[in-house]
Amino acid sequence: MGSIERIQNVAKRVAKWHAEGHQVVVVPSAMSGETNRLLGLAKELSETPDPREVDMLASTGEQASSALLAMALQAQGVPARSYTGWQVAVKTDSAFGKARITSIDDQRVRADLDAGKVVIVTGFQGIDPEGHITTLGRGGSDTSAVAMAAALKADECLIFTDVDGVYTTDPRVVPEARRMNVVSFEEMLEMASLGSKVLQIRSVEFAGKYKVPVRVLSSLTDPLISLEEEKNSGTLITFEEDSKMEAALVSGIAFSRDEAKITLLGVPDKPGVAFAILGPVADANIDIDMIIQNQSVDGTTDFSFTVNRNDYKRTLDIIKKTIVPATGAREVITDEKVCKVSIVGIGMRSHAGVASLMFRTLADEGVNIQMISTSEIKTSVLIEDKYMELAVRALHKAFGLDGNPAETAIEE
Repeated sequence: MGSIERIQNVAKRVAKWHAEGHQVVVVPSAMSGETNRLLGLAKELSETPDPREVDMLASTGEQASSALLAMALQAQGVPARSYTGWQVAVKTDSAFGKARITSIDDQRVRADLDAGKVVIVTGFQGIDPEGHITTLGRGGSDTSAVAMAAALKADECLIFTDVDGVYTTDPRVVPEARRMNVVSFEEMLEMASLGSKVLQIRSVEFAGKYKVPVRVLSSLTDPLISLEEEKNSGTLITFEEDSKMEAALVSGIAFSRDEAKITLLGVPDKPGVAFAILGPVADANIDIDMIIQNQSVDGTTDFSFTVNRNDYKRTLDIIKKTIVPATGAREVITDEKVCKVSIVGIGMRSHAGVASLMFRTLADEGVNIQMISTSEIKTSVLIEDKYMELAVRALHKAFGLDGNPAETAIEE
């Protein structure tokens, strides 16, 4: 939706699906750069603008693009009607800037679909119980689209973006990365939470909860290619039991540079110490990721955890002012030059030795592991950020994600 020409291309793509007999609901985002422009204007007026008024302002970007898309479709002879989130209505809680959808009234949309119209609903926004306009946070149009698909019990939710699907890792880091034809909701949720930027994590959560098949497609392809060709060009995010699922041991390598590690040395090793450290951080609405506590020596222990790098200074301030006086920690050590690298795959549930291959591969490359975190379908390690690209490339090759069989056998 970056320009009038792009909007016309979107209209051609939508018209193609409509002509094939599909009932289509479109959830557009704002035109490229528009949300940033609007928020910039707000910042010029106030360093801390009222959150309600910010949502009132930011929501207008999607309203403009929705109306323009309806006009573009009508110009091509396709009956279309646009609605704002509050007109539908998309109902949310009152958390301005990061509202969560609670319900959608689909009656108005269904009536227009049954009348043969294409329906366009603004993404990124809704209305709270008091009638205030709310927004869902950055990337919220994805969540709006999945929620609308869930409410309508749609066959599929198609997400058109600037990439042509979900890859085994970032192709800018590993040129041999492959596009996956199918990936499970669970894997996609892990990859989104671990740093993959293809889809907003809340949209994946919503899709998994309501079992909405989601297909990620490129918005840069010819809008008039056949429907079959278009579908085959993307990645389907679906259920683990789906017969289309590929039985890959490891599906992808995710990574995040936005990590910071904090270690408290010499804290008392007694019940409640973890809460005394992490409680005040959580109370400040700071997400804590990896955690490790060392063995007790002389009644004291060392405690390490990671936070997003954007929260590092705020976390350190809480530690110095609140946590150190409360726990009597001997010293605080920090490191902002770290990153997280993760392997993800539902095949890890039924195979032993996956983590050991990861650790062996990193050891062979001389990469030291500082922290480890695991779940049923993922293993994450914290390493120096200067080794990130080396680690990702080595793991991608070791697990055969470049199309070649893994060089080291995994124990069955």
